[in-house]
Amino acid sequence: MLRRSSRSLAVKHLTKISDLSPDTFRMLLDLAVKMKANPKAYATVMKDKTLLMLFEKPSLRTRVSFETGMTQMGGHGIFYSIADSPLGKKETIGDTVLVLSRYVDVVMARVNRREDIREMARLSTIPIINALDDYAHPCQMLADYMVIGEKKGFDNFGKLRIAYCGDCRNNVTYDLMRGGIMLGATVAVAGPKGADFDIEQSVLDECSELAARHGGKFEVHHDAAAAVTNADVVYTDSWMSYHISKEQQGKRVETFTPFQVTSALMAKGKPDAIFMNCLPAMRGMEQTAEVIDGPQSIVSTKPKTGCTARRRC
Repeated sequence: MLRRSSRSLAVKHLTKISDLSPDTFRMLLDLAVKMKANPKAYATVMKDKTLLMLFEKPSLRTRVSFETGMTQMGGHGIFYSIADSPLGKKETIGDTVLVLSRYVDVVMARVNRREDIREMARLSTIPIINALDDYAHPCQMLADYMVIGEKKGFDNFGKLRIAYCGDCRNNVTYDLMRGGIMLGATVAVAGPKGADFDIEQSVLDECSELAARHGGKFEVHHDAAAAVTNADVVYTDSWMSYHISKEQQGKRVETFTPFQVTSALMAKGKPDAIFMNCLPAMRGMEQTAEVIDGPQSIVSTKPKTGCTARRRC
């Protein structure tokens, strides 16, 4: 039986990081730090709430983090794969989200196309959370800027230079730029030239508007050293997104190799620069093993004695 929806039509969605105001962005980072420090205080905040997780693209970390988070906060997460039953094919997206709005409290969707997320958000009467599309990755940015704040200080974003090297026509790159600018940082990205690699004009236009409003800056380079010089954070992402065919891989390696993060490239950043990769990562591709496994990397940390996977130390 469908339950009657009494939710406001003014519901808020998260389709890209810039859907948030800078104040809300900072508030969420502050809240996340508090939750991490005292998880038991939030053990019932999602009591009797249900999250539906729609997956068109696979992900280990996205599913585990969302489902674990709902469980630890007293709620319930449902996994549903739409890979074999695409949104908008068997029935309209509108019909789907109107039904879901009466069944669950929140929908998280990890999909191929930005149009699908936008249509869901336009029609849904419950919050839609974008867990990745081809235009944005806002939840990744909340996690990334939280850890940058932990390492560099939450009051220091305006002093930071964040460098990204690799595939710039990329959902992670786009939201890394948007998010850093909103927090007042300088985000410098470096990648190859060409129609298949250039940042979309709509993103450049939005970043210019965000910079004018919030004081952050962005730079676009086609030389990795230019982006990384004096950087506080060096970030990269996979060269091989899910849609890349095997036939394209060899050419992409050749194209992106000048933007590989090596120890020599890291040395152009500040001495205390940190290295990040949102994962999955391939050693010898977007970064060398000595970088991702080295002392500047914060990609993964080995637990100290007495720590567990559920209790970071």
